[in-house]
Amino acid sequence: MRLTILALTLLLPLAVAAQDIDKINGTASVEAGEHVGNVRSVNGSVNIGDGAVVEDASTVNGTVELGEKAHANALHTVNGAITLAANSQVRGEVKSTNGAISLDPGAEVTEGVANVNGRITLNHAHVAGGIETTSGDIIVGENSRVEGGILVNEASRYGWNRQERKPHIVIGPHAIVRGTLEFRREVVLEVSSSAQIGPVKGATPQTFGGSMP
Repeated sequence: MRLTILALTLLLPLAVAAQDIDKINGTASVEAGEHVGNVRSVNGSVNIGDGAVVEDASTVNGTVELGEKAHANALHTVNGAITLAANSQVRGEVKSTNGAISLDPGAEVTEGVANVNGRITLNHAHVAGGIETTSGDIIVGENSRVEGGILVNEASRYGWNRQERKPHIVIGPHAIVRGTLEFRREVVLEVSSSAQIGPVKGATPQTFGGSMP
């Protein structure tokens, strides 16, 4: 009997930590330092406080914000931006269909970062599983690192994402991109003279000096 009570006592904090948060037509918020399970919203944003730990965070028609030194398994949104604050970490993927994705200094994504439309920006940040887009710009800022290369997909000839504009890809000073940079549509590719990149397929790099082209 004592062993059973002890086991339940030990499991109780884990059960509390795994509690999910679901919202419809409203913001799903996680307070600073909290540990929760999945965080989901429909027609609302997801705000994860500094130092919080969550499982998957996702929304439809809203933004996702991961606070400083916060941790998540994955971040997803449809029609919204995703922001990773300084020194935050995502152990899986970060994906938005229509929205910008930005990583502040020290932010890290263990798998890939992807969207269809919207700028992807790394500011002294790290992505270990590659970057993928179709119509978005990509800024791999100063001292940022990417493993797994960069892929810009071919734009649809029909439908809502048919666009004539060329995506703008910038690899900043002292940035490192390991793996192939593959472009399946026309892009403008500008690479700092101090950056290191892998093989380039489908584009001709233009070299620049200074902090930005």
